Amino acid sequence: MTRLVTVFGGGGFLGRYVAQALLQRDARVRIVERDPKRAFFVKPLGGLGQTQFIAADLTKRQTVDRAVQGSDVVINLVGLLAGNMQAVHVDGARNVAEAAKAAGAGALVHVSAIGADAGSAIPYARTKGEGEAAVREAFAGATVVRPSIVFGAEDHFINRFAGMIQAAPAVPIMSAGTKFQPVFVADVAKAIATAALDGETFGGRTFELGGPEVLTMGELIRRTAAMIGATPTFLELPDSLSGLIASFGFLPGAPITKDQWRMLKHDNVVTPGAEGFPALGVQPTPLGAVAPSWLVRYRRQGRFGAERKAG
Repeated sequence: MTRLVTVFGGGGFLGRYVAQALLQRDARVRIVERDPKRAFFVKPLGGLGQTQFIAADLTKRQTVDRAVQGSDVVINLVGLLAGNMQAVHVDGARNVAEAAKAAGAGALVHVSAIGADAGSAIPYARTKGEGEAAVREAFAGATVVRPSIVFGAEDHFINRFAGMIQAAPAVPIMSAGTKFQPVFVADVAKAIATAALDGETFGGRTFELGGPEVLTMGELIRRTAAMIGATPTFLELPDSLSGLIASFGFLPGAPITKDQWRMLKHDNVVTPGAEGFPALGVQPTPLGAVAPSWLVRYRRQGRFGAERKAG
């Protein structure tokens, strides 16, 4: 019998790719969202009866218990960049891990982030670190996956830069020297699916997932501009000015919050010696190999402009 894999956050940016990777490996997939209707677009990716949908809220234990009933494997992808991170990253993660254990699931994959640190003063990093500890305590054989910045056609990272570049003759860059190791969403999904379906091999281990290139923020934004054929003026902002802008992050429409700016002060790259893609049998994809295919919509004349230039 094919295994039932329950995916919390299965209708999100990463979740849709994780669901597809699991469906391609003939797993049955139960997608858990607060509003399952938002994830119905995943259904055609699988065969008849291969995909299920259920409503649950990580902060409400009874709904989590109901969602994991009968699961062979549980995956938790849910995370926040703003809001009540303690409730989701720590308490919610604990709820999922305890429920998975109680339901008799054979494997649990918990998606955290590079830089997770229970001792950090930054709420995102601290709660991610505390969440990992809570998961390990509740489900000792859990697999923890820590991606760097994830990019893909539906992301809110590269697309945000492209939209900003498209709209402005001058582009400000905060923390231009901070290093990232951007990782393709489909590669992360394959790695998660591999770990989830082979808990005997990968259970209890932590994997840091980064792409094949380390890029500074300045390089990343300039490369995005090149991929959409734009030549704006780049303004690398000093920390004093960036911090001032971030201090107004509580206002509607602010480009970045103060905590997000503090996160930008730390490199987001794989820790030397950490296990990663090679152990999971995945070859990471460079940004330039896939991003131009969807970034073409940000070109001044779209795909036609790109073709004329190429010709």
